[in-house]
Amino acid sequence: MSDEAPQPGPAGPDRLDVFEAHRRMLFGIAYRMLGSVADAEDLVQDSWLRWSQVTARVDNPGAFLARTVTNLALNRLSSAAVQREAYVGPWLPEPLVTAPGAAEEVEMAESVSYAMMVVLESLSPLERAVFVLKEVFGFSYPEIGEALERSEASVRQVGHRAKSHVQARRPRFDAPAEVRRQVTDEFLAACLGGDLNRMLELLAPSVTAWSDGGGRVKAAIRPIDGADKVARFLLGVLANQPLEGMRVHDVDVNGRPGLLIDAAGQVDSVVVLEIEDGRIGELRILRNPDKLTHLRPGGPA
Repeated sequence: MSDEAPQPGPAGPDRLDVFEAHRRMLFGIAYRMLGSVADAEDLVQDSWLRWSQVTARVDNPGAFLARTVTNLALNRLSSAAVQREAYVGPWLPEPLVTAPGAAEEVEMAESVSYAMMVVLESLSPLERAVFVLKEVFGFSYPEIGEALERSEASVRQVGHRAKSHVQARRPRFDAPAEVRRQVTDEFLAACLGGDLNRMLELLAPSVTAWSDGGGRVKAAIRPIDGADKVARFLLGVLANQPLEGMRVHDVDVNGRPGLLIDAAGQVDSVVVLEIEDGRIGELRILRNPDKLTHLRPGGPA
């Protein structure tokens, strides 16, 4: 992979500039690996500390930094695996929430869509590392082998296995942004209006809904399948939720239209709908407050 960033010598004055030139890449690797905004930001900071302490000349800063953050992420995942085994209900990645149509998210939208993040979670940590470095950031197998201290043949085999896995489960939801937003807004209106018939029209018969409360707040502990069950579940939730003081905001979630809901001055949930042929095929509701701490009421400025 080509790297045109400046190459600092020992304690070079451009060291911070070089790091900042790669910050977006580092966050992207860490977030795709961990599914956590807060943990990804921590790993970027840890990468800076490692980078700032290097005294020898680094010929390829991008490869060095990618190797650093990837191995930090693999170490973090080894401890996270134990926590996830005891997790209450479905585990969903933390959402990246931006203002609708934010220009800087256009490039990011495809490779880190929420549906794709869920697929990445089904890979082993090693498969995820190789897939992200190769397919998203364009590193070569020799570079990845060096980064992970494995042979090129080994990482190539892992990469092919991961790519096949992702292709078999790749999100099929490819509706244009305007269709996604229209269906999302119409479904919200139907939910708030208690219009069961309209909800059923907008839900695909085979729709599945996931609700992540992490045992911290009320949420379904198993996926809900079928349009009728999903619609009645949502209406039941709304019936027990005082609408006074609740605010719903249009946002983009991982580059796709979504909703952010405030209640009592706090972020209550983030909702992601996946649209296929004008109907909702998947619905994910993030309610675990630990996964919403990086958000603020009202969404992005």
